[in-house]
Amino acid sequence: MAALESVGGLAMHVILSKLAPNDAALVACVSRRFRTWASDDDSLWSKFCSDDFQLNSPLDPVGNPTATFKESYGTWRDAFHMYPWPLVMRVKRCWDRLKNWFAANFPEILATLRRGASEEEINALEMSLKVKLPLPTRVLYRFCDGQDLKADNLTGRVPQSLLGLIGGYSFYDHQVNVFLLPLEQIVEETKDYIQQLGLLNSRPKYIVVAASCTYGEKTFFLNCRSGQLHVGTRNLLTDGEMIPCVPGSLISLLNDRDGSQVQDALLLWLEEHCRRLESGIIKVHQDGELRGINLFPELPPLCCTAITNGVKVRASAVFVPEGSNLEDEDEKYLFAYSVHMSLSPEGCIISGMNFGSCQLYWRHWVIRIGDAVVDNVNGEAVIGKFPLLRPGEEEFIYESYTFLSSLPGSIEGCFTFVPGRGHAAFNEICGTLKLPWLHVFNFAVYFLWL
Repeated sequence: MAALESVGGLAMHVILSKLAPNDAALVACVSRRFRTWASDDDSLWSKFCSDDFQLNSPLDPVGNPTATFKESYGTWRDAFHMYPWPLVMRVKRCWDRLKNWFAANFPEILATLRRGASEEEINALEMSLKVKLPLPTRVLYRFCDGQDLKADNLTGRVPQSLLGLIGGYSFYDHQVNVFLLPLEQIVEETKDYIQQLGLLNSRPKYIVVAASCTYGEKTFFLNCRSGQLHVGTRNLLTDGEMIPCVPGSLISLLNDRDGSQVQDALLLWLEEHCRRLESGIIKVHQDGELRGINLFPELPPLCCTAITNGVKVRASAVFVPEGSNLEDEDEKYLFAYSVHMSLSPEGCIISGMNFGSCQLYWRHWVIRIGDAVVDNVNGEAVIGKFPLLRPGEEEFIYESYTFLSSLPGSIEGCFTFVPGRGHAAFNEICGTLKLPWLHVFNFAVYFLWL
């Protein structure tokens, strides 16, 4: 002991910084000098706060400043002592990553995020709904009690910005934008499904945790017993049909010795959502004045891209569970797809000739389920339009949908463009052309001389 006490303060700081905070606190109990090193050295606790909570200044869990980093660390421990510590740090990292991405890319969402719920508020929900939330979901709501649903978002009108942190998609008049519900809304929505529809009477451990407030209704349910997250299909209101969102093998509600493997589907779902945001797979999309997180993937392999003679076409698809009917062989799986077309700044170049524009003329799709061809679409235009592409202009984007009777499905084919403006008959026309879905896009771009 005397030998250790003879070690200089800087050397002891290095040694103690290798310990876990609990171990450093135990060292402080050895002697007065060790207490000075381990307890009174705030730079040591600054490191612990940074490692565990990514804090650069001493703050308590509510965001209030504290006098020291040691005090800050203590408030966090006191607030979350009832949970496995690795789980607490993991959930905080998840929320921090989401908030950092929102701050950089979609700051409007930050104003919708509610303060963390208290233990009393979570317990009140459990008593009201007679459920026991999985630990990961409890910790998620301790850090953030979902999103505020403003009155404008509940009127059936499309708001100026679609502020659901989960995001969504649109095609024709179907628009989805999913919010994470606050505890009070979870109670209301769950009781509504139970009392008015009788939907959850056979599933007493299910609660509503996320939903779309736009024209297309999409609802997510957490099974508090298994930890699985489910999404409703078109038959949700008639027979309670749901689809699981996360592979069951990934869910673990057993609290092992250090709590490092406790994870339910809601936590896994938000972590995957965060990964897709950070990697650029999904982005904020602006359509006029309307902004929202768009779930159509924008990076390979989930998005396929072809560039020919300056014309760039990108395409991707999303599964639409709320429009699927697992009991109907013809409309079992509904998929929406999005196609983006643009012309490079150099314009359209063919055999050394430069054209300042080009116009879509024809498209040809071959749709397969497995190896079997189930449809062959060959005709003019897309959704009744002949888009004229010019250098530097915004992409032409169209969305559509199709049903598949089984999986996997795929589509391959081509777009044919006319260099220049083409004939007057190729002006935009009204109408809707429904195109089949693709699970994997494989297409080419051709040019037609007229």
